[in-house]
Amino acid sequence: MAAVARDMGIRRNNGFRRHGATALRLVAVAALYYAGAWIGLLQELVRDQVTPLWPPTGIALACLLTLGPMAWPGIALGAVAVNAPIGPSPLAVLAIVVGNTLAPICSYLLLRRVGFRPALDRLRDALVLVFLGALAGMLISATVGTAALIVASALPAGDFWTAWSVWWTGDAMGVLVITPLLLVLHRLLHRARLPRGVSPYRLLEAAALLLGTAAVTLVATRTEVSLLFLVFPFLIWAALRFQLAGAAPCSLIVSVLAIAATAEGTGPFSHHSLPARMVTLQAFNGSTALTALLLSAIITERNATRRQIEHVCAQLAEAVFRLAPDEPRPPEDDRKSTDRR
Repeated sequence: MAAVARDMGIRRNNGFRRHGATALRLVAVAALYYAGAWIGLLQELVRDQVTPLWPPTGIALACLLTLGPMAWPGIALGAVAVNAPIGPSPLAVLAIVVGNTLAPICSYLLLRRVGFRPALDRLRDALVLVFLGALAGMLISATVGTAALIVASALPAGDFWTAWSVWWTGDAMGVLVITPLLLVLHRLLHRARLPRGVSPYRLLEAAALLLGTAAVTLVATRTEVSLLFLVFPFLIWAALRFQLAGAAPCSLIVSVLAIAATAEGTGPFSHHSLPARMVTLQAFNGSTALTALLLSAIITERNATRRQIEHVCAQLAEAVFRLAPDEPRPPEDDRKSTDRR
């Protein structure tokens, strides 16, 4: 009896620990969602609630991809905390919360259906994240949220498409910009160490890339001359040299600075109406995010293919030597260098 009681106590303690860890994860997800929403609302453009970059969608999708579908209560809790103080009515808040929760869940289910890999090391992963995770999934939150504002008389019916377009593109940009960055950070934290063999020159190059991207974007978004194209060489540099680990933060820097310039009405975004500024901004942000994401995926896939080919060649050379031992054996240093690559 004592042994049975002890086993029951151990199982009860394990259950408490498991439930406690789950609750802690959900609270962390809700806190991240709320923090991302607070940052996004700093650049609101429609009714203090609709922004051109909504980080919580990217945070929610990244949490679902890393923690699994059980992260959805944390997303819903964060959405309630964000929308309850600014919503026009309780029913509108409920509808917006449902839309904001369902959108990343649907994106997650679509991505899992097509075999998406969070490492984003294939071109198809980048493409499905863009078209299924961002563009398709976020139709739900934009449609439900805008309709809720119209029904609650918080927004004129004639402004439906303007608000809907800002909501949809803002949610989509949150996925395109925030989700890849969080997936990179999760992979680094999971390793709990930096990659081996990183030289000081490599770190110096990364710092120069980030500072150069910020400096060029500041100049391009705050001058009357149209110089937005100057950011693309830095995004290409980031993707070629650092793949997603460099392209994701550079894309975030460009998008945030461009949104700030739009909200202030400076640079190439000045002297235009709100719809014209939104079209220019979202076309620019979408182009930069797609360039960074797709090019980094292509380079990563190419590097993986090259390593596989080199490994197969090394195995083939070893097999040939075993079949023909009289032939000269490849130098040991050459084989080791091939394995390292």
